[in-house]
Amino acid sequence: MSTVRIRYTMLLIALAVCTQSWAQEAALPQDSDSAGGKGAAAFIRKVFTLIDSMSVRGLDRRYIDAPERPWQFIVKSSLNQSTLKMHAKGTIDGIHYEATPYLRTEPSRYVGLWAGYRGYGLGYTVNVGGDKGSYLSFGATGGAYGLNVRLHSFENNHPHYDLNTDLIADEYKDDWKQMNLRSPIKVHTIIADGYYLFNGKHFSYAAAYDQSVIQKRSAGSLMAGGMYYYGHVDYASSVNGDLIYLMQGLGQVKLWQGSVGIGYAYNWVPTKGLLVNVMAMPMLTFVNRIKGYGYATNVLDLLEDPIMFDDDIEDDEWDDWWYSSLRIEHIADRTYNSGMTVNLDARLSLTYNFDWFFVNVYGQFNNFRYRHSLSHGHINDWFVNAAVGLRL
Repeated sequence: MSTVRIRYTMLLIALAVCTQSWAQEAALPQDSDSAGGKGAAAFIRKVFTLIDSMSVRGLDRRYIDAPERPWQFIVKSSLNQSTLKMHAKGTIDGIHYEATPYLRTEPSRYVGLWAGYRGYGLGYTVNVGGDKGSYLSFGATGGAYGLNVRLHSFENNHPHYDLNTDLIADEYKDDWKQMNLRSPIKVHTIIADGYYLFNGKHFSYAAAYDQSVIQKRSAGSLMAGGMYYYGHVDYASSVNGDLIYLMQGLGQVKLWQGSVGIGYAYNWVPTKGLLVNVMAMPMLTFVNRIKGYGYATNVLDLLEDPIMFDDDIEDDEWDDWWYSSLRIEHIADRTYNSGMTVNLDARLSLTYNFDWFFVNVYGQFNNFRYRHSLSHGHINDWFVNAAVGLRL
């Protein structure tokens, strides 16, 4: 039998810098339009002043300092990989099988820009190699708190897949491990995480991850955090009907998870300008919902077709017949609560600060687990960023 097809689970910066033009008070009369413009400029100045004060409020300046240049413009390159591992059991004509789809993307390369003011900014990266995809990110950091949101979309048409069953002859089992799909897997994820530092006076998370402030001395902090995760994995296509049948009719999966945790982070400053950060936070997932989309297929009918037993048919002809004949039909949706589980958020960062620019490399790893009935699985998502930034 030929390979089964599956699909994978789960601008540029538009930050406007307002320039201010001022009329000399003695030279020009103030009409309503100019007064409105002056009021808007005054409001913007107040917002920036507030952000300036929030970025250093409560900090011990012997440990943490704010650069004189408040803007950060960063060119970054990223390497990313995501995996979904699911486990399901079933029988076909009394023959037991265990399916373990290990849907792994190839490491994907992204390039993009990030711009921010005192740690408040936006970033956008696009794929230049590997799976098709893009990232949109938002960050906001203060002296003792931070919020980060990351939206990731990508497609994959060559996942890895493991199937343990006597349904497949030994000589064909290797064909199932690496597949080239006729219809790619579409994955959309959203990760939002926030944190609070109990030692924000001496330790700065922003110094390691958006370089809006500078850590001058080594320090660590206990931290509390929360995370929201949404993932949508969609492989509901007719040419994936055989996979959907093996997955007991499951063709799409949506996951929602809400987690809280306590972790620890440490900033090591071995020499002036150099910063090494390590952070780890186990998280208890208290919201853990899965929505499964069920589909009926015509796989059993095709398995009884006489062409299945025709030894004279070529593989290409068999493939054309099989995939042109597959059909799926959406029949039901069902939402499950999977109960509590433990996930992990871990990060590592290396930064070197010069006078008006900096270089940074950092990586992040997230692990999300779920379980329902006889099915269980996990999603791993990791990335490594390399960046060069300017302060203006």
